[in-house]
Amino acid sequence: MSQKLLLVIPPFSQLNTPYPATAYLKGFLDSQEIESHQVDLSIELFTSIFTKDFLTEAFDEAQKLKEISFTEILKKKEEYIQLVDEVIQFLQTPTIEKAQELSKISYFPKGHRLSAVNKSIQWESGEKGVIDRAKHFSTLYIEELGDFIRSNVDEFFSFTRYAEQIATSASSFDGLEDSLHYEPTLIEHALFDILEQKIEEFQPTLVCFTVPFPGNLFATLRSGQFIKQFYPSIKIAMGGGYCNTELRSLSDPRIFEFIDFITLDDGEIPLVRISQFLDGKITINELERTFYRQDDYVVYQNKVPNTIVHHSNLPAPNYEGLPFSKYVSFLDVINPMHRMWTDERWNKLTISHGCYWKQCSFCDVTLDYIGNYQNTTAEDLVNKMEKIISQTGIKGFHFVDEAAPPKMLRALSKKLIEKELEIPWWTNIRFEKTFDADLCRLMAQAGCVAVTGGLEVASDRLLEKMKKGVDIGQVARVGKHFANNGIMVHAYLMYGFPTQTDQETIDSLEIVRQLFQHNCIQSAYWHQFTATIHSPIGQHPEEFGITITGPKFEGFAQNDLWHEDPMGADHSMYTKGLNLALHNYLNGVGFELPLQEWFDFEVPKTSHPKFKIAKVLESQIDT
Repeated sequence: MSQKLLLVIPPFSQLNTPYPATAYLKGFLDSQEIESHQVDLSIELFTSIFTKDFLTEAFDEAQKLKEISFTEILKKKEEYIQLVDEVIQFLQTPTIEKAQELSKISYFPKGHRLSAVNKSIQWESGEKGVIDRAKHFSTLYIEELGDFIRSNVDEFFSFTRYAEQIATSASSFDGLEDSLHYEPTLIEHALFDILEQKIEEFQPTLVCFTVPFPGNLFATLRSGQFIKQFYPSIKIAMGGGYCNTELRSLSDPRIFEFIDFITLDDGEIPLVRISQFLDGKITINELERTFYRQDDYVVYQNKVPNTIVHHSNLPAPNYEGLPFSKYVSFLDVINPMHRMWTDERWNKLTISHGCYWKQCSFCDVTLDYIGNYQNTTAEDLVNKMEKIISQTGIKGFHFVDEAAPPKMLRALSKKLIEKELEIPWWTNIRFEKTFDADLCRLMAQAGCVAVTGGLEVASDRLLEKMKKGVDIGQVARVGKHFANNGIMVHAYLMYGFPTQTDQETIDSLEIVRQLFQHNCIQSAYWHQFTATIHSPIGQHPEEFGITITGPKFEGFAQNDLWHEDPMGADHSMYTKGLNLALHNYLNGVGFELPLQEWFDFEVPKTSHPKFKIAKVLESQIDT
């Protein structure tokens, strides 16, 4: 019997556009003549929760509690319930007619978020401003309901993750197993209803979950638990980014109470082999990059040599069957870069597999998704883009590369211009000198609207220690080239890198201030450094002046590491101040204030001159 696969995006991933893993898998399985269907349980469950029927049940359940959080929402429950369907419909398909109503804050019941609306927001004039204002109020209204549900109905609930707290750094399976023995929540019962409907519709013999993040794991295991109970003949496979980074040392067999197979790295060939094994065409010893349980032991089967499918030979992703009409456009933060992640709808595609640089000391350079760099041609990319547009009806593309190669971006831009294709797109880059004024101009002409890139520590000493291959001056020049051509620049910022001092943290903030002030970057986000086991730092911590202190590996996940940094600052002290400063710079204010203004403890004065970036920009040769 030939296998029928159901490819599943579990709750919760993205709500504005499909996570692309299942589409990639389906495109390949189609080429192998293996029947498959795909379902996005993330958006399916979300749109089942925010309905009149579900909210009525949720409020009824909350009222059984002795203590209720957000009582002001409970008091207005009928108003919230009556409004939800039209708000969700608007966020799915914004129209100016409905926006005229929803752009008036008086149209909504006012809870804790809508009562604190930022009245200083400057909305664009005309219909776009009206729609954006309506989106913003609608988003805050949905977030109020989300807060109520999380506090009173299901503590695991969040818009883009579920039960993340018990899956993050879960070196032991104990916490997950305990939670899986609890009575399912109202939301989990809704999940089961959708899953049952999809199983009855597609009649799969193998259900395959892609688990990109810790916040997808528990819902996957809950789903597996349901399938094992009510559809015991169906086999279950799990793969994706979480497995690839966290489960490579798996030795605890208990997860196989809920899952039959766990695959590592690119999932196409492992799924083909599992299908062939279940069909009786190969033996279990011929599986590739796959964990399974045998006699209560975890076995990792990886037939060598592996079957290699080069990136250039992969067919186009197939988005057939995903519910594009259900995705919602959120507008919670009025930041043009942030809204590209949460508001706009994009087709997701990779230009290249892996990273062409693959040297950064904090990155998982030892793993396949970084270290195995493969390229394709601009002709192939554009052909795939045209095919995807015909499937989805969406013209925009987000290229989700670790770092898009400049050579390929040049070739892609030329091909798009040659074919006169008007396609907006954005991608992640390294701030390398190849991005000169000419290349940035070409990319803008070809439809590039934004780039994201890792500035990280904004310290030349630490950038060298990171092996980033860039320096502050180069970042400034490249960012300015992009900005001069109307391409928005978002910088990923890091603090707490090994041996980073208080002085270097403040100096980094000063560089960030100047980069914003001189329009080299228009958006940014801080995150605190975490050592990971697959990075050069995690594997050789002594070379970076730190000591790994845990967690103790107990047979399940292994990725994030705890460390002590005797030479560095107390980095957690800086979190609030760095974010406060960044919030102001994002909004174009606060540049004239001393850096001390953002902190409630004494910090060093910056050692950088106030005109450091200005002088770098004045001295650049190419303009």
